[in-house]
Amino acid sequence: MADSTPLLSEYDEPPEPKKLRSLDETIERCIGDFGWMQFLQAILVSFAWVFDAQQTFISVFTDAEPSWHCNQVEGGQSACNSVSNICQLPKNSWSWDLPAHTSIISEWGLECASTFITGLPASSFFMGCLVGGLVLATLADSSLGRKNMLVLSCLMMSLSSIFTVFSSNIWIYSALRFINGFGRATIGTCALVLSTELVGKRWRGQVGVIGFFCFTLGFLSLPLMAYINRGNSWRTLYLWISVPTIFYCILVRFLVHESPRWLFVRGRKEEAVSTLKSMAEANQSILTMSFSTVPIEQESWNVDIYSSIKILLDKRWAFRRLAAVMIIGFGVGMVYYGMPLGLGNLSFNLYLSVTFNALSELPASLITFFFIGKLNRKSSLLGFAVLSGICSVLCVVIGKFSPFLQIGLELVSFFSACTAFNLQLIYTLELFPTCVRNSAISMVRQALVFGGAFSPLLVAAGRKNEVLSYGVFGLVIGVCGLPVLGLPETRGGTICDTMDEEEHKEQENKAAVNAMTLA
Repeated sequence: MADSTPLLSEYDEPPEPKKLRSLDETIERCIGDFGWMQFLQAILVSFAWVFDAQQTFISVFTDAEPSWHCNQVEGGQSACNSVSNICQLPKNSWSWDLPAHTSIISEWGLECASTFITGLPASSFFMGCLVGGLVLATLADSSLGRKNMLVLSCLMMSLSSIFTVFSSNIWIYSALRFINGFGRATIGTCALVLSTELVGKRWRGQVGVIGFFCFTLGFLSLPLMAYINRGNSWRTLYLWISVPTIFYCILVRFLVHESPRWLFVRGRKEEAVSTLKSMAEANQSILTMSFSTVPIEQESWNVDIYSSIKILLDKRWAFRRLAAVMIIGFGVGMVYYGMPLGLGNLSFNLYLSVTFNALSELPASLITFFFIGKLNRKSSLLGFAVLSGICSVLCVVIGKFSPFLQIGLELVSFFSACTAFNLQLIYTLELFPTCVRNSAISMVRQALVFGGAFSPLLVAAGRKNEVLSYGVFGLVIGVCGLPVLGLPETRGGTICDTMDEEEHKEQENKAAVNAMTLA
């Protein structure tokens, strides 16, 4: 009897026109099944993360301060020893262990330069990422599309890296690293969005994880290439990671489809239909019925990130959440990007330590993937941030007694930062409604990169005093993790679509808390 009213009212009301199938429903009906074509496209698109990781962490090897040794002095004793300050020794009393062209530090004589100079190239890269993220943020949603933006970003990153080979001083090198970071800024976002929009909703989570594993693969490939290249010029390493990216751009340009959803939203219906047909050749009947006989209601939304940010800043509760997650992102980004750059300061083999750091990203991704449904967002994010901070500080305090203990603490700290990195992105997705979610994620990613921009300067200062690198890393991520205490818990909660829905949900939660307090 409970259902009788709706049934009767159906007969009382005049017949409604046939409801238009939404764009999501139509595309899902066509590409919901995961075929080999979609799998290969997702792999090819996600492979951009490999080159992204290589460009992000290449300065670990190219900008490292090489090891040196004392020269034998005939007819007298030398003041040179293993603990001497290289800047206070006569030039003829010491030599680099490897040829000078293996690092920019030794080739350009920067061993006694200020921390600002030696950290400038890596900081310029992250500042380029910051500016590129702001300038290029809307092009993938508006005029260029996901595929063209991915090709353009990879091409800009690759060409600037090739030009880096011809750098003659630290200033030209830093400027080209800035351009490199500018081009690289949107690669991760474009690859993630495009790969997930080429498959149905059921497979988007699994496809999205492919990009994280590709990033780890790129990170892992760096120490192998650097080891093979040891003794050779640092310029060769840039060529090794740049030239393959150009061939990758060609493959993406001719083999990867544009997002059919983006094509429809931009009014390019014929191209969208053609793309879906080529992706689901075995299902032609569904395709024909979906697009030729069923009217489609074209969807639209605001793709202007700047107007969305204005909405976030106008609402007090949204601004409070955004400020909190950006502060957390600053601390996490400083450690996530800074720790690999500082590995050259530790008393451990550089190639092995970078390999171990790259491998530690795998369990961090797996833990996030398998246990995200069981982890409380607030306590988990705070716990991993504090753990990372404690281990980073202990690297300085206890690590002096044993290189193995030091690298062990560093790995735990970096693993915790990686897990916090993943958790924070998911937490941010759940904290903000659909209408501003993409903008909130973009702002958090900018905060992560902004934190990374300071890390090279701290790493350079840490060559003389580790407290200024790993000690500062630990304090910053620990303190920056505290604002999470003021955020609501989102595990198991509903995800809202509009700002009004989110405000209403927050008011209900406050009322429930007040009722429990009064009781």
